[in-house]
Amino acid sequence: KDEQIEQEIQAKGLTAPRVTPQRINDVIASEYYFTAGQGVSGEVSSREEQPCQFCYESSLDLLTFCVLTLQNGFTVTGESACASPENFDAEIGRKIARDNAINKVWMLEGYLLKQQLHDASRQGEVDHG
Repeated sequence: KDEQIEQEIQAKGLTAPRVTPQRINDVIASEYYFTAGQGVSGEVSSREEQPCQFCYESSLDLLTFCVLTLQNGFTVTGESACASPENFDAEIGRKIARDNAINKVWMLEGYLLKQQLHDASRQGEVDHG
């Protein structure tokens, strides 16, 4: 969907500075996926000599996280919760969680670009004070 929007922007000849799907991909250094159940299990096993296999609610296995580490070291998370265990699909959960994390990167990159444009416009102002 982001690529379709980018094609439409290009087709309309909109050339002002903007955040692009390529920019979003370029700022991502790494990505990790896990369920809340895996996180709890890992945390419990780090504290106990013998990990407890059933120390958490099974519903935690229906909550998927995506952690994106950006090139500058900042991390962004996305989540995906499934209400019915029968509908849980790990691949779909990861895709939804990643989409939610990517949306946060769009906001961060949009803010950064706006700040850069603002700073550039202020550099042209003369202080008469």
